[in-house]
Amino acid sequence: MAEAADFQGTSPSPARRWLRRTGAVLAGTPLLTGLLQLPAASPAEAAAPAAPRAASDDGSVAVSVDSLTPGAPAEGDTVTVSGTVTNKGKKTVTDASVGLRVGSLLDTRSSIDTVAKNSDDIGSPVGAEIDDKYTEKFSKLTPGVSQPYTISVPADELDLGQDGVYDLSVTLTGETSDQPWEQTLGVRHTFLPWQPDEADTKTKTTFMWPLISTVHMTAETGSDEEQTPVFHDDELAEEISPGGRLDRMVALGKDLDVTWVIDPDLLASVEAMTTRYEIPGENADDKNAVGGHQAVAKRWLTEVQKAVADKEVVALPFGDPDLASLAHHGTSVTGSLRHLKEATDVAAGTVESILHVNASTDFAWPVEGAVDPSIIKVSTSAGADKVITRGDTFEGGRDLTYTPTAPRPIGGGTTAVVADARLSTVFDGDMTRASASTQAVQRFLAQSLTLALQTDRPRSVVIAPQRTPSAAQAQTMAEAIGALQDSTWSQPQDLTAAAKSKPDPDAGTEVPPASAYPKSLRKQELPRSAFEQIARTQDKLDRFKVILSNPSRVVTPFGRALNRGMAASWRGRPAEAAIYRSGVETYLDTLSSQVRLIEKSDTKLSGRSATIPVTVQNNLVQGVEHLVLRLTSTNPTRLEIDGNAYEEQPIAVSGGHSQSVKFTTNANANGRATVVAQLYTQDGRPYGQPVTFDVKVTEITATVMLVIGGGVLLLVLAGFRMYTQRKRAAARQAEEREQENAADAADADAGDAKNPEASERRPTQESAPDTREDAPEQPSDPAPDTAPESADPSGTGERVDR
Repeated sequence: MAEAADFQGTSPSPARRWLRRTGAVLAGTPLLTGLLQLPAASPAEAAAPAAPRAASDDGSVAVSVDSLTPGAPAEGDTVTVSGTVTNKGKKTVTDASVGLRVGSLLDTRSSIDTVAKNSDDIGSPVGAEIDDKYTEKFSKLTPGVSQPYTISVPADELDLGQDGVYDLSVTLTGETSDQPWEQTLGVRHTFLPWQPDEADTKTKTTFMWPLISTVHMTAETGSDEEQTPVFHDDELAEEISPGGRLDRMVALGKDLDVTWVIDPDLLASVEAMTTRYEIPGENADDKNAVGGHQAVAKRWLTEVQKAVADKEVVALPFGDPDLASLAHHGTSVTGSLRHLKEATDVAAGTVESILHVNASTDFAWPVEGAVDPSIIKVSTSAGADKVITRGDTFEGGRDLTYTPTAPRPIGGGTTAVVADARLSTVFDGDMTRASASTQAVQRFLAQSLTLALQTDRPRSVVIAPQRTPSAAQAQTMAEAIGALQDSTWSQPQDLTAAAKSKPDPDAGTEVPPASAYPKSLRKQELPRSAFEQIARTQDKLDRFKVILSNPSRVVTPFGRALNRGMAASWRGRPAEAAIYRSGVETYLDTLSSQVRLIEKSDTKLSGRSATIPVTVQNNLVQGVEHLVLRLTSTNPTRLEIDGNAYEEQPIAVSGGHSQSVKFTTNANANGRATVVAQLYTQDGRPYGQPVTFDVKVTEITATVMLVIGGGVLLLVLAGFRMYTQRKRAAARQAEEREQENAADAADADAGDAKNPEASERRPTQESAPDTREDAPEQPSDPAPDTAPESADPSGTGERVDR
């Protein structure tokens, strides 16, 4: 922002600047100090006595201002300042006195910065001390010992002049044994805003109140029906417990006029804690190992619901992705912007389902508000049309003598909402010390009033503090906002209203170039390899989900885990970020490997055709389907799979079961053939690792043929032998019957000679054969080979042999 914007209307006269410089140079000269430290802005200082000369051992006593109330006094108020004085030197300080001094009017924002930077410099002009009755005295200050003080002064006694910010100093004067004269041994400069009457034109001020945390949930879930979530630590429980950082953010913010800026991942993570959750590596007997903070999580969510009930809520994309890292390193990786779009799409629904309020998703918030053209492009790619930037990285305007209003149209329907840099960064640093907190509050009020007095133009000012304030920082912010809301120059405004306010035509609207992006921020960005790993994991997830009967059990937790892998909270923690992303990918690999082919040993094929079984195992809780198992012969001329080089069969296996699939093979030649079994998704992409085994064909050999031929020959010979033996036996029996018949005939002839009539009645064998149907068949009678032929046509269904 141009330096001209620091001025409150007109600059001091040359004579006045000369007087200040001369006073600063000669402040240490005892004889001239009282003459040259005359006031430039307050009549009360003109009549004040000369200030004591500064100590030769500069700053031997440390002075702190731990409390200043009220922060912005009005007429009739009493200003109370309290703190401590500590002797840092080696000499005891005697006749010590703590008093207040009102310095000159600080009429530019940069002059406030200068005083804040040198707040303990005893060489700076401090003005004249207020009446001696408003002092606190100490007989002595022992080295290393601290003493508290409290001074209360009616605002009217301060004799403040025109509206503005005054340098209020607390000084300690005293003597030491080696320098026995009154001297200034310690000082603490702070700020006293003074505008007792209501301003004609108040500054509309928007304070963003962020509810954002780091990543706590993993992609892993339990195998139970509820899918018990798994956290990689239990730090979130500490943050939402009474007194924790997020607990304080909610407790303090509920009474303030602020715009809540929330990461939906935080809400989803706390909601997951309201039921059973697990922490890997913990003792199973420890309640934290199975999630012992359900009551704490429920209480915190209830408090958040109450706090935001009537307030504006802005939802960041799920997981608060690092927009600058995505713009500088992720856009060249396919699919990276897809994750930003998904994170934005689920944001409003997540907030609404948990807090029961409608949240705006129109705002993008890059880290520290630093932008360049690529960051603007990425920020708006998911639907946001307002980008929160910061004045120290976005030009204010040419030749402006005031800080312009926040909204800046930058083209393409996009508005840059420029947050004030000084007001946004004043709460950085350690606020655990009361002195630091009080100084931050007074500096905040001083900057706000000085900004308001720059012009009578109506303006909207936006304050975007650090993303994850500590509990102490949140406390300091709340004190400052409370004092500002009670002031006479400011009024609260929602972020959406600020973004829609009328832009200043003289304000700068040019987006800073990439070369202007802060190098310190660029060093903290996620590398390209991070987005490549996320893309690789997404590709694996896409291949895995198509085979699942209930893909949502996997897609949802892994999708949100990939969003968390791009979180802005990983800045400055590259090792932890890499571990998290690798953990997500490794767990997905573990799940995918639960659906696999069982290894097979080599197989012997002892026939011309055989069946080969291949087993698919599913160790997942849910069933798998839409898979194809392909068995391929690498040598189809030797071994065919169902008459081809390969065969495919669809696969569907229930959760926790195995299924064997049988393939028919045909052997064409002897030898060894390699067979490959591979699972494929229905779109033809390989799934899992293939299983390779050998099939040895041993059926067709000369030895086998000789054995078979020899066996047949033996059977034929045995049959022929049995036939010849039966034929010889039949011939012998026939010969014996002929002999018997011949003997019978001879006996008959002899009888005929005696009885001629009997001989005539007996027929002979040739002329009268026995033709009875029931005549017994003789052993020697051969059986007919075929049935007697017939000349008639064959009947229907009768087989005709030809």
